[in-house]
Amino acid sequence: MSDINWLAIIAATLVPTVIGMLYYGPVLGKHWLDSIGKTQEEMTPANPAVTYGLAVVMAFVVSFFLRAIIDVMHRDVMDNGDIAYQSFQTFGHGALHGFFICLSFAAPVLISYSLYHKKSAKNIILNVVFWFICFALMGGIVDAWR
Repeated sequence: MSDINWLAIIAATLVPTVIGMLYYGPVLGKHWLDSIGKTQEEMTPANPAVTYGLAVVMAFVVSFFLRAIIDVMHRDVMDNGDIAYQSFQTFGHGALHGFFICLSFAAPVLISYSLYHKKSAKNIILNVVFWFICFALMGGIVDAWR
């Protein structure tokens, strides 16, 4: 991997937290709570510091490896046969990579997990769409901001 922009990794790490506050809050919070049959009070973590702290650590892992995977995927063969890395560095291109990485890894895991835990179709869709949004935004940030 080439030089890493740690500010981009940190910014991408914050995406699930910021988007989650909106998505699972005022935007679709009521629908999400209905989909799991819980109230807001029931969903309050017993230990918020541990819950949110581990969520941020996991988002950091996703951000870091999104950057690594996108870096590896950015290869063009030059006319002389040399491999050129980082040939596309735009938000849209990174978002596309993030979307497809979610489609190929995160979404199948989320869907399988949810099916075995007997989650409703509404809940599965809400959660998978959330992660598609997050992976796309995170991929866009780490690709464009080098």
